[in-house]
Amino acid sequence: MAGPAPVLPPRPNEAWTPERVEPVPGTEFALVQLRVAPITSGLATGSLIAGIAAILVSTLVLCFGLIGLSDGWGAVVAGAFALLGVLIGGGAAGVGLAARRQIRRSGQDGRVRFVGRGVTTAGICCGFAGLGISALTLLLILVLQFS
Repeated sequence: MAGPAPVLPPRPNEAWTPERVEPVPGTEFALVQLRVAPITSGLATGSLIAGIAAILVSTLVLCFGLIGLSDGWGAVVAGAFALLGVLIGGGAAGVGLAARRQIRRSGQDGRVRFVGRGVTTAGICCGFAGLGISALTLLLILVLQFS
């Protein structure tokens, strides 16, 4: 008969290290439960990137709106960029909410644990900020154009 199953010492530089080894009675085998390092949610990162892009596009709404104000084309170009800013900002907020749900549901037995709650919150805030700045800036340009 074989003795107890050998326990492998964890190596600190590996992402997958044994957390627990349970010998299977009557055999020479054992079940190994691995410790999985937490992973930053890709949805959270995407939400933050899209939120920052929404804020950058909202500055284009203001810039092109003011530059084209005297020539008459400012409201049209600002409107096109405002639509883009609203779409990107809304998408960033939606993906951020999905990332928050993913992070909250992760980490149960046998599942990968996702982290990045702060990144998700920043992505949602930047998305809504870009959406709001785009809409308010377009409103300002329209008031200045037609008054």
